[in-house]
Amino acid sequence: MNKPVLVIMAAGMGSRYGGLKQIDPVDEEGHIIMDFSMYDAKQAGFEKVIFIIKRENEADFREAVGDRMSKYMEVSYAFQELQNIPEGYEVPEGRVKPWGTAHAVLSCIDQIDGPFAVINADDYYGQEAFRLIYDYLAAHQDDDKYRYTMVGYQLGNTVTDNGHVARGVCDMNENGELVAIHERTRIEKREGGIAYTEDDGKTWTEVPADTTVSMNMWGFTKSILKEIKDGFPAFLEEGLKTNPMKCEYFLPTVVSNLLEADQATVAVLKSADKWYGVTYKEDKPVVVAAIKKMKEDGLYPEHLWEEA
Repeated sequence: MNKPVLVIMAAGMGSRYGGLKQIDPVDEEGHIIMDFSMYDAKQAGFEKVIFIIKRENEADFREAVGDRMSKYMEVSYAFQELQNIPEGYEVPEGRVKPWGTAHAVLSCIDQIDGPFAVINADDYYGQEAFRLIYDYLAAHQDDDKYRYTMVGYQLGNTVTDNGHVARGVCDMNENGELVAIHERTRIEKREGGIAYTEDDGKTWTEVPADTTVSMNMWGFTKSILKEIKDGFPAFLEEGLKTNPMKCEYFLPTVVSNLLEADQATVAVLKSADKWYGVTYKEDKPVVVAAIKKMKEDGLYPEHLWEEA
């Protein structure tokens, strides 16, 4: 079996940060959150990374991230492009929004020939998550079903004090496998607890802090790529009718469809680590302080890559 590779979804970075050169460092040495993910991945056993980016950002991305990383891991690039859709379909005039996370991963189809993990570029997942997912991928193959995995976090470890977040709330069976995932697009801290709303704040539903949620850290065999490709036309048929400018093809949707059809299992690997991310500009000092403390506690070397 081929060794697991890491796929990092970074196609949204240019628009989110106003140009890649403005990527915010989170330590005094200029490292970004992705540096710490890459470092943790390398320690866990990953040797190759595929960056999913926009083609127009390639030069900037290589300069800001890729060339530095290539000293420590094998690096390649896949391009998420709006025009990359099945024959017989057209991009609606005026659409600029990418087609979503499943479409992003599909752009790697010619580069993956074994198990792989998928993460967001701008989330800090913690060291335990990379160890868990690498070890699972290295030990499991598809048999009568697809054998996938994801890292689950405690909801209380993934919310910010500065606004609302979107999270996938997980239902699991007694074997610790994913049964269903519910996308909650507005979860926030409220009155001593955590709650979500689906009607712009008119009503709120409380969610326990120890609820398991997805942070888009998935582990797949290469079989998922064919499933994404095969499901794309049906997504477009529906999405282009109902929401042509903004419909998105999401990884959790593909996974949910396979679970409903009893074609796959998803082992939920639970991490007790705290997630960090810069959802809001007010989050940055929290991330910077957390990274500084982790260095002081010896979780990371003072100069990140010197011991890689």
